[in-house]
Amino acid sequence: MELAKIEKLVVKYENAETTLEEEAILSAYFLSGNVATHLEEYQRMFQYFQESKDETYGKSMVFKTQKRKKYGWLSMVASIVLLFGVYIGFSKQDPIISTSEMGVVEKFQFEQTKEALILLSRYLNKGNQAFDQLYAYETLLVGLVK
Repeated sequence: MELAKIEKLVVKYENAETTLEEEAILSAYFLSGNVATHLEEYQRMFQYFQESKDETYGKSMVFKTQKRKKYGWLSMVASIVLLFGVYIGFSKQDPIISTSEMGVVEKFQFEQTKEALILLSRYLNKGNQAFDQLYAYETLLVGLVK
C-alpha cells in the first residue's frame, strides 16, 4: 500500500471523516505487521480494537425480580391522612346561604360582587378576542411562508 494514502486516511480517521471501507483499509494495514515507524502508535490502537471484538462476557447475570415492599404501608397511611383531611375540611365549611335567607346588606354586596365579576369577564373576553386576531395573523403568515 502507498504510505501517503495511509497517512491521508489516518488524518481523516482522526477527524472522524472516514467511511467503513476506509477504516477497513486502515485496519488491514495496521494489522499486517509492515507498519511505518512513525505510525506504530496507531498499530497498537487497531490491535486493541481487533482484540476487543473477540471479547465476550462469560459470567451469567442474575436479576432480582422480586419487588421490595418495604414502604408499601406508607401509601395506605398517606391515603388515610388525605381522607381524614378532606373530611375535616368539609365538616368545617359554612353552609351555603340562599339569596332568600340573606339580609339587605348581604344582597347588596352579592349584587355588587356579581356585577364586578361580569365586568371582569367582559374585559378578559375582550383580551381573548385580541389574541384570537393575533393567532389568525400568525396562521396567515405561516401559510404564506410555506
